[in-house]
Amino acid sequence: MKIAYFDCFAGAGGDMIVASMLDAGLDEKFLTEQLDSLGISDLKIQISRTTRCGLSALSFAPSAPQQHKHRNLSDITEIITQSKISRSAKERAIEIFKKLAQAEGAVHGTEPGQIHFHEVGAVDSIVDIVSACIGIETLGIEKVYCSQLSVGAGTVKCSHGLMPVPAPATAELLKESKVPVVGGPGNSELLTPTAAAILTGFVDEFGPLPPVTIEAIGYGAGTLESDEFPNLLRLIIGKYGDSIAQTDWVCLLESNMDDITGEVIGFVMEKLLGEGALDVFTTPIQMKHNRPACKLSVMCRVSDIELMEKILFEEGLTLGIRKQIYQRSKLPRDFVTVNTEFGKIRVKTALLNGKIVNVKPEYSDCAKAAKRHNVGVKTVQKAAIKTYDIENPE
Repeated sequence: MKIAYFDCFAGAGGDMIVASMLDAGLDEKFLTEQLDSLGISDLKIQISRTTRCGLSALSFAPSAPQQHKHRNLSDITEIITQSKISRSAKERAIEIFKKLAQAEGAVHGTEPGQIHFHEVGAVDSIVDIVSACIGIETLGIEKVYCSQLSVGAGTVKCSHGLMPVPAPATAELLKESKVPVVGGPGNSELLTPTAAAILTGFVDEFGPLPPVTIEAIGYGAGTLESDEFPNLLRLIIGKYGDSIAQTDWVCLLESNMDDITGEVIGFVMEKLLGEGALDVFTTPIQMKHNRPACKLSVMCRVSDIELMEKILFEEGLTLGIRKQIYQRSKLPRDFVTVNTEFGKIRVKTALLNGKIVNVKPEYSDCAKAAKRHNVGVKTVQKAAIKTYDIENPE
């Protein structure tokens, strides 16, 4: 599987995203031909080699007369729709602008369709978003990963006046998509609303670089000149090996408890699982003064950390929580429904290198069928496996 990883150590702008794609192999002539079909009068694209803190990178700068004309969502949709870019790139670009309209609407208390885009309605932002959509498709990217987003600090001047960093629309996009962010480096705006919309529209997972065989690296330069850090976005493209298990990132939350009853712990465990925890378990331990106690462990998605912590604190289980981020390997899995003498049973399968290495009937289905037919659960499980083997011979 071909993947892309956006390393946003110094934030991101729409122009930086496109420039990194060009530096990583996106064909410049093909891109400019596609952009010509937008029908934007006197559109000019300047692509040049530059450096930031001694690192070589590409700069991408679109421009056109009266590029700061205000446009609403329907205007932008019409520009994209009438172009000759691929259908999928059109749909993705329009969806990104819808996200921007929703974010702007939430910030200004206005319906998305009534929003008149200012900075993000300018020609350069339309070109950035469309170019990024063309790039992801043309480069053959199947899955997109991204680091946490550096947003900068301080204030930024925009059409509505002086605003805090991240800008309100940017912050709204990050909030809605539950994206991990960090302040700095530097005291300026490093993540633009356009880039935030593109990345939240593209990225499948945020976190560290996954296992990958690197095939190409691209650096996209921003306009900020700094002696403290290179204002660059790094794009890594490579193969996510088909011969290994899939990987993702999870968080392990733990707390030691010596004064909570078993009933309360059981109640909270069910609540955590009901709210999306991947696993919850306890371990007997000895605490100070040799008091018998238990350690509660909660495995959850990184995006659910705040929710899980809130439950633990609200239920009064602990005053402090330890947490660690782990990389997890997991086999691709699927469900197949089989028709047994006890009814329909889902069977979970796990694959390695495209080969099924594990087959297991879904327990909840088997338990319900066993009660319904007044038989042992193992009887239903055996029937499900037998039916699966008959219907799926090797």
